[in-house]
Amino acid sequence: LRHASQTLRGDREVAVAAGEQDADAWQFAALALRADKALMYTVVKNSWRALRFVADSLRADRDIVLAAVGGYGGALEYAAPALQADAGVVLAALSPGNLAA
Repeated sequence: LRHASQTLRGDREVAVAAGEQDADAWQFAALALRADKALMYTVVKNSWRALRFVADSLRADRDIVLAAVGGYGGALEYAAPALQADAGVVLAALSPGNLAA
């Protein structure tokens, strides 16, 4: 996705295909896609690593962050500070099985 045109970076199908191969590809996707809550919920649920690249507004979204920390508690590092201070989110990140990548 890094070398794709701006048009293709905004193409949902292309971005999802690239993201499925490597979560780091989301850093090159158009902001409109990275700000799409429904899309990013599915993405971070499948690969917590993508939380690093979602729009800032979604890093502050409890549902998005819970989906990510459900896969790996360390994803809490990429959540907005308010959610890093949310006891429910922190407890979810500390749940058994969420501490290893």
